[in-house]
Parts: sequence; structure tokens; C-alpha cells
Amino acid sequence: MGLDATGNGTGPVTVRRGVPAGAERRAAELYWDAFGRKLGPALNPPDKAVRFIAAHLNADRAVCAFLDGQLVGLAGYQLNGRALTGGSASDVLRAYGHLRGLHRLLLLALFERRPAPGQLVMDGIAVDPGIRGRGVGSLLIEEVAAVATEQDRREIRLDVIDTNPRARDLYERRGFTAVRTERTPYLRGLLGFGAVTTMRRTVGTRGTTAL
Repeated sequence: MGLDATGNGTGPVTVRRGVPAGAERRAAELYWDAFGRKLGPALNPPDKAVRFIAAHLNADRAVCAFLDGQLVGLAGYQLNGRALTGGSASDVLRAYGHLRGLHRLLLLALFERRPAPGQLVMDGIAVDPGIRGRGVGSLLIEEVAAVATEQDRREIRLDVIDTNPRARDLYERRGFTAVRTERTPYLRGLLGFGAVTTMRRTVGTRGTTAL
């Protein structure tokens, strides 16, 4: 299954499901570029974090955007207990050591989001900065919506932090509505954000911006 976005550049952007074998490192780099500020306290230093993410990706829990054969964007989602970013507690302790690993596990637990019945949780969108503005984020969202429909989920849920207004604007254009904001000022100094907004979109509806 694929969607195309025609824009300025060398060719169309094509969206496909799954991270291809051999593209794990590139996927991890994109993910870290988008979420490294948020995940840094738990997974830094950056190069080690990228290696850890790449080693524990669940490749079938993503939709990916390609330009001229290169991975330029992806969106992860949770389904049947598995998300794009994997790695067990023992994997974290093995990679970072028991003393430092325990602290990191506590931080990672802050980001856990479990879907309610009938929901598909989207883990966020990462797009190469050089291709932003070509509708890649919208394409990825619509492909995730197609996955949700096929899996008989009635809605998609995601969380967006207060320091990422651009992402929130995109989600609103694609039909998501804010339903709850959790203010966490005690995390601002540690993680760089002080509020998390939960947004939902009913599956089967279209956003307000045409592709």
C-alpha cells in the first residue's frame, strides 16, 4: 500500500509500512532527531541512544516515507502490546549498567502510554528537516489511520508536549482534537517540557487539509 505526495524536489514521496531491513539505524536517527530532547535524560549520550533504539526497533510497528529510495520520515504506533521502540528492562540495564540503568528505567516509565480498548496509540512522527513542508507528516498520519481501520480500532490517540506546537498544529489539521492536558512543571527542568496534551481522532474521518 502506498501514497504519493508531489512537491518540490527530485521525486514523489512514497509511504510504505514497516522499516526495511538495513534501515534501522536511519530510522533510529530520525526518531532521535525528533524526540531526543524528550528522551535524552533516559537514553543519552546520543550515539549510544541511537544504537539502542536501532537494536530494539519493532520494524512492523511503523509506517515510513521514502524519497528516491531513502527513508525520510516515519510514524510509530502501538498494536497488540508492541510499539515501534522496544527494549525490555533487562535490555536497558545491559546497555547502561545496573546503577545508571535503574534511573533510566524510571524516566522511561514516565513515557509509557497504554491504549484503551478500541484505540491505536501513535508514538509520534519524525520527518527529515530537509523535506518538511511537503506533506509527509499528513501522509504518515493517514497511513496510520488506515492501519487503525484495518485493525478495527475506533480511534487514534497520541500525546504532544507543550514545546512542540508545530506537531500539535499538524495533528489538529489532520482531525485530532485535544481532550486532556496534564501539567507537569516538575519535569520541565529534567525533560524540557511542562505539559502533555492527549489528542484523539476518530478513525474514518478526514482531517481538514486535503492531501
